[in-house]
Amino acid sequence: MSCFPTHSSQLSPNSKVRSPLRCCFNSSSISHSHQHLFLLFHPHNLTTYILFSIAMPEAPSYNKPNGKVDVASDSSITKSSNDKALKYIEDVTSNADEIQKRVLAEILSSSAHAEYLQRHGLDGRTDRDSFKNIMPVVTYEDLKPDIDRIADGDTSSILCSKPISEFLTSSGTSGGERKLMPTIEDELERRSLLYSLLMPVMDQFVPGLEKGKGMYFLFVKSEAKTPGGLLARPVLTSYYKSSHFNNSKQRYDPYTNYTSPIESILCLDSYQSMYSQMLCGLSQNEQVLRVGAVFASGFIRAIKFLEKHWVSLCRDIRNGTLDPEISDSSLRDAIMKILKPNPKLADFIEAECMKESWKGIITRVWPNTKYVDVIVTGTMSQYIPILDYYSNGLPLVCTMYASSECYFGLNLNPLCEPSEVSYTLIPTMAYFEFLPLENTKGHGNISISHPDQELLVDLVDVELGQEYELVVTTYAGLYRYRVGDILRVAGFKNKAPQFNFVCRKNVVLSIDSDKTDEVELQNAVKNGANRLAEFGASLTEYTSCVDTSTIPGHYVLYWEISTNDETPIPGSVFEECCFEVEGCLNSVYRQGRVSESIGALEIKIVENGTFDKLMDFALSQGASINQYKTPRCVKYAPIVELLDSKTVSSYFSTKYPHWVPGHKKWCMFP
Repeated sequence: MSCFPTHSSQLSPNSKVRSPLRCCFNSSSISHSHQHLFLLFHPHNLTTYILFSIAMPEAPSYNKPNGKVDVASDSSITKSSNDKALKYIEDVTSNADEIQKRVLAEILSSSAHAEYLQRHGLDGRTDRDSFKNIMPVVTYEDLKPDIDRIADGDTSSILCSKPISEFLTSSGTSGGERKLMPTIEDELERRSLLYSLLMPVMDQFVPGLEKGKGMYFLFVKSEAKTPGGLLARPVLTSYYKSSHFNNSKQRYDPYTNYTSPIESILCLDSYQSMYSQMLCGLSQNEQVLRVGAVFASGFIRAIKFLEKHWVSLCRDIRNGTLDPEISDSSLRDAIMKILKPNPKLADFIEAECMKESWKGIITRVWPNTKYVDVIVTGTMSQYIPILDYYSNGLPLVCTMYASSECYFGLNLNPLCEPSEVSYTLIPTMAYFEFLPLENTKGHGNISISHPDQELLVDLVDVELGQEYELVVTTYAGLYRYRVGDILRVAGFKNKAPQFNFVCRKNVVLSIDSDKTDEVELQNAVKNGANRLAEFGASLTEYTSCVDTSTIPGHYVLYWEISTNDETPIPGSVFEECCFEVEGCLNSVYRQGRVSESIGALEIKIVENGTFDKLMDFALSQGASINQYKTPRCVKYAPIVELLDSKTVSSYFSTKYPHWVPGHKKWCMFP
C-alpha cells in the first residue's frame, strides 16, 4: 500500500495493500495504501512493450473485432488472454536484471536533454554505472523547486523530455499540502499493462469470475489547477476520468462487468455516489461474485452506509423508484436503466438488515461473493477484524502495489493471509533501487537524510529477510526518488524479488489515505495546546492513537495537563483545542474530515501521573530507563487500556477544519 501497498481498488479487483491504490494506491502506500494506492481495475487494451532488443509479451486483450460478443467463444478468448498475461509475468520476472538495465537506458536516453539530468552532469550517458555514480538520491523537497516551476507554467524540458500532462497528488504531504507527482500520457499505458495482469492471476485461484459481476465502491475527488493550468488530482480520479477507464465500457471484457454505472463513480456528491452504488449493488445481488473498495476503511464505510439507509434503499428496490435526494440527472438516468421493481428482493434485504446481528451481512445479502477486494496491509490491517465479522471470514484479497509516483507490482498469491501478502515488482514499470535499513527496529521512524549513493542495491541484489526503503526512477521524470515505503524481502518469483509492505516511513497516525508523521503531530498539538495558556494551564505530556471502533475512525490524543485549580477550564476550550489541532494537520487529513472519511479528533484528559505509570509499564516490559522516551503514538492494547483507565474527560472537535482543493496559493478549480 504507498500503498496505494496500496496501497487500491477499483471497479475490478481491489486490493489489500499499501495502503500499500498506496491504492498497496498505500498507498500503503495503493499500502498503500499507502498509503499509497493499491487499485484494482482491470483494463483491457492490448499493449506491447519493446525495450530495445527485448520484445515484451502482449498484455491480455478481450476486444472483439466488431465489438460484438459471441458467448460460445467467451471462455476460449478469456483463457487465451489469461495465458498470455501469465506468460508475460514469467518472462519479465525471469529476465528481471536485463530488463531493468534496458528500462533505465530507455528512461535516460529519452530524456537525455532534460535540464535536471544535464544539471547533474550525466551528459547523455545511459549506462547503469554512470547513473549510479553521478545521480543523487533525492526526496520530494529536493525536487520541489523544479516541480513548482512546472506547476507555475514553465513548459521547458525540466525533468523529462515529454510534456508533463498533469500532476498526481500524493497522499504523502509536504508542508501540510499534498505532494505533486509529475506524470506523462504514456504512464496511462503502463498502468493499464499492470491492471491487465490482475484478473488472469486471480483466475488461477478463483475461476469463473467472468460469469458474474463485481460490486466496488469507487469515488472521484476534487481537482485543482496549478497556476500554469495543469490539473492536480489523485491518481484514481485521473484514471476514472481517463479514456482508458471510460472506453472499457465500450469494449468487451468479461472481468470489467460491474454493478455500478460510470455516472455513479464520477458523481462528486459523496452521498449520491454512495447511495447509487449501493442501490445498484443490492438490486443485482445474486450476480455479485466479488466486492471491494480501494481501502478497507472505504468498504467498511459502505457497509455502515447500508446500515443507516437500508430502509430507503429497500423502498427504491421495491417500487423501482429513486430517492429524490439523488438529484443528478445523468446519474438518475443511468440508475433507472438498471433499477426495476422487485418486491421479493426488497423483502429479503429488509429481513436481513432488521436482524439484531450484522455478522456475515456481506454473505447474507450477496450470497455468491467469493472474496473481499481491499487493501488491508500496512495501517489498513487495523480493519481486518471488522471485515472478518461482516464477511464471515471471506478471503481478504490484496492484488496490487502502486502509488502516485509509480505503479510497482502485484500479488501473485492473492488468497494468502493478509499478514503474508507480498508483491512481485514488475521490472518494466520503472527502474527500482533499494536503500538497506541496517537498524530494522523502529523502522517507522527511520531517517537517513542523505544516504551514500553506493548504499543502494538493484532489484535482483536484495537479500531475503532484509528491509529496504524503495527508491524509483520513472519515465515521468523522477530519478532515484525515495518513495518512503519500507519493504521486506519475502521471497522471489524467478529472479524478481517479492516484498512485504512493512510501513510508511515516519508515519504515526493514519485512518484512510491520510498520513500524519511525528513532527507534524507535534506542531499541531503545540498549536492546539496554546489555548490553555489563558487559564494558567499547560500541556505536560501527550501521546496518540487511532480509534477504529467508530466508523469512520478518528485520531485520539491523550493529554496530561498542569492546571491552576482556581481557574477551571470550560469544556468548550478543549473542543477548540481539538479544532485547532485539526486545522494544523495536513490537507489530506482535512479533506478526509470534510468528506467524512475521517471522524472528529478526540482529546482525552488523563490524570496527573499517568505518563509516569506509562513509563513504569514500559520498564516492566524490558525498556531501558536511560533510553525511554514517551511514545507519540501507541498501538499496544495494554497501553491503550492503561491510558483509557486514567481518562477523566474527553472532548471532540465540533467543527470541520478548513479545506479547499489545491494548494493554499492556487486558484480554485472552476
